[in-house]
Amino acid sequence: MQLVVARVGRAHGIKGEVTVEVRTDEPELRLGPGAVLLTDPASAGPLTIETGRVHSGRLLLRFEGVRDRNAAEALRNTLLIAEVDPDATPDDPDEYYDHQLMDLDVVMVDGTEVGRITEISHLPSQDLFVVERPDGTEVLIPFVEEIVVEIDLAEQRAVVDPPPGLIDDRAEVAGSRDASGEDA
Repeated sequence: MQLVVARVGRAHGIKGEVTVEVRTDEPELRLGPGAVLLTDPASAGPLTIETGRVHSGRLLLRFEGVRDRNAAEALRNTLLIAEVDPDATPDDPDEYYDHQLMDLDVVMVDGTEVGRITEISHLPSQDLFVVERPDGTEVLIPFVEEIVVEIDLAEQRAVVDPPPGLIDDRAEVAGSRDASGEDA
């Protein structure tokens, strides 16, 4: 199985290093020296990581055969893809690979059906489940333990306990007015 583990950013310096946007919880495993990665577009790779280091909080990589800024800049926006055993699981029991979460049924704590996970969006601050509801609309659910209270891979479901207004219109707005225009 193939998983996107990073996206190449801009060139860094003049010796072929690039910044990367990490898209894996295991960068030391997937993005270490010697790792051979497929690419999207495929014509850019495969790429073998020669060196890696952290600089000002960003991961910098150098690939074999990429020796100058121009060659590094040509890789900008290339997705780096690792070949992963589909039966493998992360070391941490509270972590999951995207393919494990895709198509899980999403239900509320009381069993009410919400929908099905169709995509996982990786944002800088947190991951989001994109959930397709039975009526075809989508809802975004932050993948944080306060909201996603259980992932049950055996039952193929994610149990959520969302705050009011995240999934439905139960939101309570401070200072709201009733139909007569009076303060509530």
